[in-house]
Amino acid sequence: MILNEENGQLSVEYLLLISFVMIGVIGISIILDENELNTIISSARVGVDEGIAIDGLSVYPKETFDNYLLKNPQLTYPQNIKILKIVKTDIGFDQVHSKKRIQFRVYASSSYLKSSDRNSAGDRINFNIRKAISTTFKTENYSNSLYNPCFSNNYIITTGDVQWI
Repeated sequence: MILNEENGQLSVEYLLLISFVMIGVIGISIILDENELNTIISSARVGVDEGIAIDGLSVYPKETFDNYLLKNPQLTYPQNIKILKIVKTDIGFDQVHSKKRIQFRVYASSSYLKSSDRNSAGDRINFNIRKAISTTFKTENYSNSLYNPCFSNNYIITTGDVQWI
């Protein structure tokens, strides 16, 4: 088969081999990109769970607890926060970092939190989302102490204000 060059079979087999390799490479790159995005989404969910656990149990670092005790005493008591949904939005391409930009927005509800305390609880949830993603991708040192924005291999991730319903 391969040695029969009279009918141009060698070039056809070569073209078929090259096309299968190209399709394989493209397929693998798409799979790897989707895998990274799934990892980001899973990490965001873990961060939301951690943020709700911290807010729900009122477990904070001492500085934060003291600050909440003075300004938001309601947050120092256990809370009941329910996550309704998490929405991922593609923002576009960031020229500075040469990465795609995405944003997560959490929709939550709590009948116990006053509207003035919801911002603090939402900030804690968003902080834990960004921290979980940064920890997953080992990019904790790429950003500031609030992990804003946080990074993965191919994405820049930000969080929008938690929407309380």
